[in-house]
Formats: sequence, structure tokens, C-alpha cells
Amino acid sequence: MIIIGSDHGGLILKTALNSYLTRRGFQVSDAGTDSDASVDYPDFGQKVAETVIAGEAELGILICGTGIGMSIAANKIPGIRAALVTDVFMARMAKEHNNANVLVLGGRVLDEQKACDLVGAWLDATFEGGRHQARLDKITALEQKYS
Repeated sequence: MIIIGSDHGGLILKTALNSYLTRRGFQVSDAGTDSDASVDYPDFGQKVAETVIAGEAELGILICGTGIGMSIAANKIPGIRAALVTDVFMARMAKEHNNANVLVLGGRVLDEQKACDLVGAWLDATFEGGRHQARLDKITALEQKYS
């Protein structure tokens, strides 16, 4: 399952991605928001990140206006590797080299087609392991040191 969440700045794109993921055959859990009223992005970043860490969703997608705030918020949760991406190469590398378990997008930066392309590239990529796993192990050690 994939859990997807946004603030008001990502609502329109979240709705489009929800449909895209469903068409691709993924089970999707929508963590909100369901309104264009102003809300605080850390609340939704936390909800999605905690759901992924708990194993209740395999992957997460977060969307705010630029993606920056959601990325910062989600990456505060130990074990989350949230990657803010703006092109297909970044989306693919987020999975292949960094094994990102949360993808972050900017709802006011990307159009619907571009966002679908980025999500598709990320979902279709596979973590390469090897030297990249050794680097992730170092990141995990940093999390443990400063937690």
C-alpha cells in the first residue's frame, strides 16, 4: 500500500496522483488534507512518515506547495528517507541509490503529467544495494547518534 498526504498547497496534485496510482493498480490510503483551507504541513508529513515506519504502508508520497517543508518534516522521523524530486532522473535515483521510502513533490511547482512521470519513475526503480547500502548504513548510524 502507498499512503499519500498533502497540505492545502498540494491538494489538487494529491487528488490527481491518487487517481494515477489507483489506475496503476496500487492500493492507496489518503492521509488528507481534503480541503483547500490552510493547514500545517508537518502534521501530514508526520502522519505519512509514521505510517510508513510502522509498516502499515510500504511507501509514502507527500505534497506541499514546494515540497521543501514536507521533506524537512518527514525526514525528522528516524528511518524515513524522504526525497524531494523535480525531474525523472532524481526520482529514479531516489530509489536506486537512496532507497527513498517517501517521495516528496511540490504541488505549486509541478503539473499533473510531470508529477505522474516522477511517481512512475520512482515506483518502477529498484534499489541497487551494494555501495549504496553502505552509505545508507552510515545515515542510519547518524540517526541513531543524534536521536
